[in-house]
Amino acid sequence: MLNIKEIHELIKAIDESTIDEFVYENEGVSLKLKKHEAGTVQVMQQAPAAPVQAQAPQAVQPQAQQAAAPAQEAPKQDENLHKITSPMVGTFYASSSPEAGPYVTAGSKVNENTVVCIVEAMKLFNEIEAEVKGEIVEVLVENGQLVEYGQPLFLVKAE
Repeated sequence: MLNIKEIHELIKAIDESTIDEFVYENEGVSLKLKKHEAGTVQVMQQAPAAPVQAQAPQAVQPQAQQAAAPAQEAPKQDENLHKITSPMVGTFYASSSPEAGPYVTAGSKVNENTVVCIVEAMKLFNEIEAEVKGEIVEVLVENGQLVEYGQPLFLVKAE
């Protein structure tokens, strides 16, 4: 099965290519990447045990939240800020469990491979890494919030 980094690389490669649709199937898990007319990549991941009807609410609500995200990040225009974005549509979790503290908060120091959150999609919990070394400046989403592919989750002041 592909890990989150490989999926992220696939999304980027397809987004930059002329390919309109990509399907990966292995061991009962399928991953379908499809470009919209605007050129963005839509990720649809399906596991055999996941109910199909659970996918519909995720596809509708995140778009409204994504529209609100640019208004939140507009005040932060520092050139050294790196946006950690969601590699998929899913639910954002700041910690590994409800009882645990968040992986990171504003002011936390991170390395490229520091896990900053989890994005759950269709019962698969995907750890999201910082991708850069630096300090978390702002957490842009709330715990339990639905997030869209490419939606900024954190702002990091890169070192």
